[in-house]
Order: sequence, then C-alpha cells, then structure tokens
Amino acid sequence: MTARLLVFDSGIGGLSVLREIRRQLPSAEIAYVADDAGFPYGDWEAGPLSDHIVALMGRLIERFAPDAVVIACNTASTLVLPPLRTRHAIPFIGTVPAIKPAAERSNSHVVGVLATPGTMKRDYTRELIKSFASECHVRLVGSSELAPLAEAIMRGDAVDDAAIRAEIEPAFIEVDGKRTDTIVLACTHYPFLIERLEAVAPWPVTWVDPAEAIARRVLSVLSLARDPAGVAMAAGQACLTSGKPWAQAQVRLLAQFGLSPAQIA
Repeated sequence: MTARLLVFDSGIGGLSVLREIRRQLPSAEIAYVADDAGFPYGDWEAGPLSDHIVALMGRLIERFAPDAVVIACNTASTLVLPPLRTRHAIPFIGTVPAIKPAAERSNSHVVGVLATPGTMKRDYTRELIKSFASECHVRLVGSSELAPLAEAIMRGDAVDDAAIRAEIEPAFIEVDGKRTDTIVLACTHYPFLIERLEAVAPWPVTWVDPAEAIARRVLSVLSLARDPAGVAMAAGQACLTSGKPWAQAQVRLLAQFGLSPAQIA
C-alpha cells in the first residue's frame, strides 16, 4: 500500500514533521500545504481561526483525497481536531506540545515550553501540564516572533542572534536552586532553529521535538510498517494558500523532501 498524505501547517515549519515522516515512510505520496495566507496562527482568536481552518481543510481534502491528514501545527491541533474529525471520515494526526516526554526527561523538574501565544492560551495545553507534568514547574512562553523569525531564516534572510535569544530567554529560569533543563519546542517551526537555539541559549538544555512520535503515529493509524532501507522517495507537491511563488531558498528546502512547488487549484 502506498499512503497518500496531506501535511498541513500555517507556514513551512511543518516541514520538520514531514522530514521525519519521509525518514520512516519515503514511499508516501505527500502534499504539503502551507497556509501562508493565514500565517501566523498564533495571533488569531480561537473562533475565527477554527472556522477558517475547517473550511479550508474541506477544500484541501476534496483537492488531494488523502488517506490521512497530519496537522503539523500545535496551534491548529489544540483547536480544530474535534470539528475536523466530526466532519470527515479520514484520520487526522495532530501535533500537540510534547509536555509528557519533557516531564519524563527532566531531572530538575523545571521545564520550559516555547509556543505561540495561541498554543500557550489553549485549555488543551493546560490540561497536558496538569495530567503529565504536575510535579514539574512549567514555564509557558508564548512568542509571537519566533515562528516568523524561523520563516525568515528558511527564506534565506539574515536574523540576528539577539532577536532569537530575546524570544527564548523567558523559558530559562531558576526555581529553588534548580534551573530549566528541558524545553519543549511547541511549534513545528522551531526545530529548524535548533542550531541557533543551542548557540544563543543561556545554558545547555534538552530540546524536545515531537516529530518522530508523530511519524510513528502516522504509521500506526494507517497500519503501515516503516519502509525498509533503500526505498526511493516518492515525488510530492507543496502549495501556498496565497498562490504566491515560493522563495528560492524554500524551493531548495522542499527539494530535500522530494517536494515540488504546485498550485492548489
């Protein structure tokens, strides 16, 4: 069986999830859609954003006829998975803050969560902390700038270290003599910044990226085994909801994952 997947994000950060899916399932036929017309999601109010994504997803499912949809966006996943699952019979695999594994890995029990403002405000995020990190001191940091900074870097633009450091510093705290030792990357854009994050961090921490777990979930939901070594990467397509052309740096990045620019309509 060749899986047909739709991977969806507000921007191109979801490629961090797609990258891991490609590692485990290179044979999958993938359509990647970046909703750049709605980016960034972190600044939207919950109701309008939910309506926007649900309506857009209906059109995308009709266009691409996927076997499953990966919502490679924490902000969207904490909001729209229930209405999407109600409306469509196909599986939806979401991306939610990796708070449980972060709490399990932390030795100091001081955990930071780097997220968008939308993800930070969601009740879903608070419930994850209550359920899986009740013994930890969790610092939620909602940045409206870090995802756009990641987009800029992925377009090939120059971004100062100071701008990145300013966004992540609030996650580095000391509580009762113990410092943050684990930080959740609760936006799929952030793994593309990992080298920059490590370089500007006030001190070394463990960065938790949920991409590998999401890829495993895709295999589980579709009852597929991981492709054996040597399987060729299937061709895929990548679309922007605005219809604008991809930047050349982005085109080169897409090519690494077997994706070619395409139009939705």
